[in-house]
Amino acid sequence: MSQIEIRLPKMGESVTEATITNWLKNVGDTVEMDEPLVEVATDKVDNELPSEAEGTLVKVLFEENDVAQVGDVIAIISTDGSAPADTPAKSETPAAVIEEQVTAAVETVTSNSTAPLGKASASGKFFSPLVRSIAEKEGISMSELESIVGSGQGERVTKKDILAYIAGGRVNNSVAAPVVSAPAASVPSVDKQASSAPVVNNNGGGFLGNIKEPIVTAGPDDEIIEMDRMRKMIADHMIMSTHVSPHVSYVEADVTNIVNWRNKVKKGFAEREGENITFTPIIMEAIVKAIKDFPMVNVSVSGNQIIKRNNINIGMATALPSGNLIVPVIKNADRLNLTGLTKSVNSLANSARNNALKPEDIQGGTYTVTNVGTFGNVMGTPIINQPQVAILALGAIRKVPAVIETPDGDFIGIRQKMFLSHSYDHRVVDGALGGRFVKRVAEYLEAFDMNREF
Repeated sequence: MSQIEIRLPKMGESVTEATITNWLKNVGDTVEMDEPLVEVATDKVDNELPSEAEGTLVKVLFEENDVAQVGDVIAIISTDGSAPADTPAKSETPAAVIEEQVTAAVETVTSNSTAPLGKASASGKFFSPLVRSIAEKEGISMSELESIVGSGQGERVTKKDILAYIAGGRVNNSVAAPVVSAPAASVPSVDKQASSAPVVNNNGGGFLGNIKEPIVTAGPDDEIIEMDRMRKMIADHMIMSTHVSPHVSYVEADVTNIVNWRNKVKKGFAEREGENITFTPIIMEAIVKAIKDFPMVNVSVSGNQIIKRNNINIGMATALPSGNLIVPVIKNADRLNLTGLTKSVNSLANSARNNALKPEDIQGGTYTVTNVGTFGNVMGTPIINQPQVAILALGAIRKVPAVIETPDGDFIGIRQKMFLSHSYDHRVVDGALGGRFVKRVAEYLEAFDMNREF
């Protein structure tokens, strides 16, 4: 009898687990290759997983609402249609065992935390091990946890929901949250690699816990640069500083030429391409040019190494129907012309609005853009999308009076202007680089050719 193990695939750089929300096939059903087999939910995206084999589903190792780790065997398919001779164990490290190990490790590290919370509340509402672990460490009771409105499927409380709840003022400042890792085949232990720098909460006094750096991997086309002694010292000092206050550079750009050009071509563009051209791809084109001029903003940090990304993959923060934000990624944006960027931006935005994004759509970003101007904001302080080192916020385009210089003298005129807000990781992006980069973006926007053909 030939059996194929179906494992939970990797679904993002920082995604380590997923909740089984719905099995689309029952035990005994015939399954075709690439046919949707199960629906899963992560803190980033909900998705259907296709079958990796053709045959008969003979074993389901995780029930609905169970949490599986990446790499866990979640189902077994028999390619000859016969059932297994015996019942295999769930996975090498089933979710229930990991849950017990994590709870035990947390209790060992911090005796001041609350009593372990059950998997489900009295009302039957399910909470993942990660959410329960955070609640226990912050002293949040089950009744309080139930009061949080979740943004996940079926109002499931996600990691982002509980962290937002805590950041909103519900913080147990007496307990420093330990960082616990639960490898698939070993008992979890306190992560000794976590940074020792505490985070001070916004209310003054107290700590939110230790910061754990994201695991960053280099791709085959990336370049690894070892930090020198001076850069390591700068990085340590900047970590301390950014824990106290955020860092951002602002610049104002005159985009009158872009506004006028778009007004002139948008009707013809829509008729020829079947797409509406917005300001986002035009600005994104300028950002890609600036990244080519300053490639050291297109990097990630791993310990004392800088990973220089040779691919320019632009993430764009996009609102979901729930009101939450997600960051789909335009891969190899530097290889697309303005029409290609427009089509990619529109396609990903539509997929986000329709909850149709795939895991690969939100992976691999190297630089992120967020358009706060769509909400009427003049400017904002964007938060870096880890493990990237920079992010640019686009403010609203406004008509403002401005001094216009001409050979015949200066005069006051009405111009279309916007603010660009650039947040960057000061460990590797110094003020000069961060400021010059955003200034270069503004220069490309202001030099836009009004006579450009599309």
